[in-house]
Amino acid sequence: MLKYSALVALGATLAAAVQPLEVKNGVFVNPKTGNQFQIVGVAYQPGGSAGYNPKLKRDPLSNKDVCMRDAALMQILGINTIRVYNLDPDLNHDECASIFNAAGMYMLLDVNSPLVGESLTSFNPWESYYAQYLNRTFAVVEAFKDYPNTLGFFSGNEVMNNEETGATVPPYMRAVTRDIKNYVKKHASRPIPVGYSAADVRDILADSYNYFQCSLPGDTNDMSKGDMFALNSYSWCGASSFKEASYDELVSIFKTSDVPVFFSEFGCNTPSPRVFTEVGAIYSSQMEGFSGGIVYEYTQEPNNYGLVNLTEEGPATLTSDFYALKEQYAKLDFKTIQGVKAPTTSKAQSAACSSKLITTKGFNSNFTLPKLPPGAQEIIDKGVSPKPSGKIVKISDYKVKWDVKNNDGTVIANLAVKPLADGDVNQPGTNTVSVSQGSSDGKSSSGSASSSTPSKDAAPRDAAALFSVAAMGAFAVLASIAI
Repeated sequence: MLKYSALVALGATLAAAVQPLEVKNGVFVNPKTGNQFQIVGVAYQPGGSAGYNPKLKRDPLSNKDVCMRDAALMQILGINTIRVYNLDPDLNHDECASIFNAAGMYMLLDVNSPLVGESLTSFNPWESYYAQYLNRTFAVVEAFKDYPNTLGFFSGNEVMNNEETGATVPPYMRAVTRDIKNYVKKHASRPIPVGYSAADVRDILADSYNYFQCSLPGDTNDMSKGDMFALNSYSWCGASSFKEASYDELVSIFKTSDVPVFFSEFGCNTPSPRVFTEVGAIYSSQMEGFSGGIVYEYTQEPNNYGLVNLTEEGPATLTSDFYALKEQYAKLDFKTIQGVKAPTTSKAQSAACSSKLITTKGFNSNFTLPKLPPGAQEIIDKGVSPKPSGKIVKISDYKVKWDVKNNDGTVIANLAVKPLADGDVNQPGTNTVSVSQGSSDGKSSSGSASSSTPSKDAAPRDAAALFSVAAMGAFAVLASIAI
C-alpha cells in the first residue's frame, strides 16, 4: 500500500498522502483508523464537456494553477472528494493529483468521455464494446492507479435512463465493470473500487442495482459485480423533506446493500438560488445504507448549477450557492460523522443473479455476459501501450495565483491550499480563510441568503438533459457526459 511522509526541504513540500480507502461490509473504510468514510464531494468539470479537449491537451486535472485555486476553495467548503467526468490519459496529472492529495481530497474518476469511441453507447451497446474502447478506459486506470487519493472508477454514468436502454445495456455495462476490475487486479498495487453511477429513474433504479450487484451463480471470483453503486438524484428541491423528496424510498432500496451506496450527484436548482437543505438529511442516521454524496457542480455553466464562476484568464467569483452549501456543512459535526467505526460484519449477502431479481417488464434479466472482444485479453495481460503513469510530486508553493472574489466584489485574502498531515482528510474548518456574501443592502455578511433573481434557464438537471448532445449524431447518447 502506498504511503508517503511529510517532507519539508528548501521550501519544497512533498505532500503527505491521504490514506487509500478500502471497501468492507458495505462501506468505505479508512484502514488506518477503522472508521467508516462519508463522501463530502463536488462534481468537478471546469468548462463542462468542453473542459476536456485532447486536441488542446486539456482536461480538468492538467493545469496546476487551476487545481490550486479550486482545491483552496473546496478546502474552505470542507470537500473531501471530487468527481471528475472526462480525462485524457495521455496528459500528466501529477501536480493536480498531488495538490488535491495534499488538500486531503480523494478522486472519483469516470473512465469514459463524450467523444466518439470513448464510451459505451446506450443504444446498440454491442457496437461500442470493442478492444480499442477498452484500451482507452484501461489507460485512464493506468494513469491514476498509483495516486493514493484515487478512490475509485466509474465504469459508466447513466448509460441506462429508461426501460428501453435497460433492455440491452446491462450485460455490456457489467462486462465493462468486469474488464476494468480485471485490469486493476493485474496492474494496480492495491484494490481500487469500480462501480456504476446510475440515473435516479425509479422505474428501473432497483433493477439496475440488483443487476449490477448480484453474484453470478457458480462464479466464486465474480469480477463483474460492482464494488460500489451510486446514483445521480435531484428529488430534493428547495426546502423539501425526507419523505417529500422520497429519500425514504431510496433507503428502503439500499439500506441492506453489501457495497457502498452514495449520491454521485445531488443538488436540484429549482428554486434558485439553492438552499441545500438535503445536506442535513444525507449525513443523518435516517440515511441508512448511504455513504454521503457529491454536489453538482463546482463550476457555473449555462445550466446554472455552479458554486464558483470561473474565467478563462484565472480569476473567479463565488456564487450564492457556495455560501449556502458552506452554511449547511457548518451545521454538521463531521468529526462525529467521520468517526463512526466501520461494521465488522456485512449487513447482507449478495443475492445470486436470477431473473427473479428483475421486476420491471422489459428490463434485461439475462446474466450471460458478453465475452471480451478480440485483442482485449492481450491488453489486460500486457497493459496498455503507450503506458501512462502517475506519481505524487513536490509542490513548491500552495498560494493561489489569481484573485478570487466574494459575490460582493471583495477579494478573498491569503487564499492558499493548506497542506494536511499524513493520513488526514479535509473537513469543514480545516482551511479557515474567510469568505463573505454580500447582502441585499450592499453590506457584507458571512453566509447570508442571496436575493439574486433565478436564471430564466434554471431547471432541474435530469436524465434527458444528460443525453441532449444531438450534434454528435449517432453517438449522441453516451455513457459519461458532463454538461
